[in-house]
Amino acid sequence: MIVVALCGVSNVGAQIVSTDKISSDSIREAFNNGPYFGLYKDNYFIFGTAVGGQRPSKTNTNIKFQISISQRLTKTVMPFNSYLFLFYSQKCFWNVLENSMPMTDLNFNPGIGLAKPLFVKNRFIGKVLLLLEHESNGRDGTASRSWNKISFGGSILVDPQFMVHAKFWIPIVDGVENKDILDYCGIYQMGTSFTSLNKRFGASVILTKRKGWKLNYNTVIELNYRLFKRDNQYLFLQYYNGYGEGLLAYKEFHSQLRVGIVIKPTLFSDY
Repeated sequence: MIVVALCGVSNVGAQIVSTDKISSDSIREAFNNGPYFGLYKDNYFIFGTAVGGQRPSKTNTNIKFQISISQRLTKTVMPFNSYLFLFYSQKCFWNVLENSMPMTDLNFNPGIGLAKPLFVKNRFIGKVLLLLEHESNGRDGTASRSWNKISFGGSILVDPQFMVHAKFWIPIVDGVENKDILDYCGIYQMGTSFTSLNKRFGASVILTKRKGWKLNYNTVIELNYRLFKRDNQYLFLQYYNGYGEGLLAYKEFHSQLRVGIVIKPTLFSDY
């Protein structure tokens, strides 16, 4: 049993139906009857430090948190049976062990997009996305970082436990101080996620390909365990290895292990 949810609007799931019986009509009905506002990406609050040869210190031990929401803009179906929505994500790095506990990097990611549900033999299998998104750190001068993307993405439910996803983008780099951002933050990403039969445990891997012909990927590995059967709050472990974890220090390599709590959309997360 799963809850119908698209483009991060997890609260659409007032209707619960079998994965074998989700049709185009039931998707539209769930959107029409459900709330406009909900989660987009994972919302988490995690704490950790550097690993993999780096010595932990006050400067590389921090809190990382992300807030991510979406808003469906219209009740009517758009062309190609798609849905229009706004989204906003904010990621923050907070050095709580340093004097005055500074928030060293805040990344803002607003955008607008279309989401289209996918069906095979009248069975819901996932969605595709067309997004126009902006990302910046709100700073000026030499600390300013900014770029825009026209993104094409998709998430496919291979079965109720296993999902694959990919996202490609056309970059529009307008930041004077980050003209080489594709060398570090990448040109596309792909990944997979697994959920146990009882929906208590999940694992995911996300790979972001940096510019160039070498096999150079930024890697994120995540594990989550649901605390209570009826809640969507999970114990959360995230391992980040690569560049571009935050915009301010996008050229710096980070190998970070953090743990904490995550609130996840009902069906699957966006990346």
